[in-house]
Amino acid sequence: MPTLSVHQKPATGRFGDFGGRFVPESLVPACDALAAAFHEAWTDPAFRAELDELLEVYAGRPTPLTPARTLSARLGVELLLKREDLAHTGSHKINNVLGQALLARRMGKHRIIAETGAGQHGVAAATAAALLGLECTVYMGERDIERQQLNVLRMTTLGATVVPVTTGSRTLKDATNEAMRAWVADVDGAHFLLGSVGGPHPYPTMVRELQSVIGNEARTQSPYVPDVVVACVGGGSNAAGTFAGFIDTTARLVGIEAAGGAAMTDGSPGVVHGARSMVLQDAEGQVAEAESIAAGLDYPGIGPEHAFLGATGRAEYYAVTDDEVVAAVRRLARAEGIICALESAHAVAWVLREAGGPLLPTGSRVVLTLSGRGDKDMATLGAVA
Repeated sequence: MPTLSVHQKPATGRFGDFGGRFVPESLVPACDALAAAFHEAWTDPAFRAELDELLEVYAGRPTPLTPARTLSARLGVELLLKREDLAHTGSHKINNVLGQALLARRMGKHRIIAETGAGQHGVAAATAAALLGLECTVYMGERDIERQQLNVLRMTTLGATVVPVTTGSRTLKDATNEAMRAWVADVDGAHFLLGSVGGPHPYPTMVRELQSVIGNEARTQSPYVPDVVVACVGGGSNAAGTFAGFIDTTARLVGIEAAGGAAMTDGSPGVVHGARSMVLQDAEGQVAEAESIAAGLDYPGIGPEHAFLGATGRAEYYAVTDDEVVAAVRRLARAEGIICALESAHAVAWVLREAGGPLLPTGSRVVLTLSGRGDKDMATLGAVA
């Protein structure tokens, strides 16, 4: 059975045929310095202790593993929800940004640059910057700004500068492009605080390690090794962090994409944002546009480690439609009193659809990561009522 790569100082950042580093020459030294700095910090007990303390007393970890008793009874499966929606700022994003912000300060950077789609990563980045006394600039697609006004207000209230991106599809892909350009322009003074397990090495490994707290906690909290571990996937940081806790068990690992952005099922190998992975692209190799009701999954690629896990068969990837996602938000809310983010609802929708069938037989024991809360999506849900 394949295992997740262990971060090592001379690591290449490759996951089989995927990963690597495809960046302008001007960024190679910055990536090398970041890889070395992360290795040094991750093996430093003082750094780990400071991060662990912040995760506990500031971010509110550990998050609970909540039995979904009503849905379990109705579906005929035993469903446990890993509640990242209860972490500070309302999603799993805080785990990664606290670690990267501490690393940025350790490296002597005075400013962080971030990209965001649904705004949850932007809010978390702005939060960590405020806490640690760093400047923060967040790039966000104009279309996402329109549908995530609450998170834009949260970011500006925290002191961040939100830069609208008006090129391309005006969503997460284009925001990431602009954030990387801004990093090139200020590579000495700024740290690019990437929110997902994509991008050039060392980001996929670093972000997965910082998010592995999700899976490690869930494995400890679960009364058994589940049959299935499921999480939504855009770039895939919450899923990578969840899977990390169960990779060496018999649990099936299942990632759920948006039907309009399903890189694993509709994509092909290619390069996007500095890494080789599975990418939505046209016949000429140009990156195609993704579509999803969930701004955080409106992305044409997937993290290279996910591409590797899918290629080797260790993880499975499926897609659900926007209609299934909206129905899943409402069903979870009315059955369990939990309003989850549209992103998280992709995982819920798959369980609702497959429970009792060959992919999720009756009696299956399931751990599902709720990556975020749904406050930010109320206007979108209201518009499709």
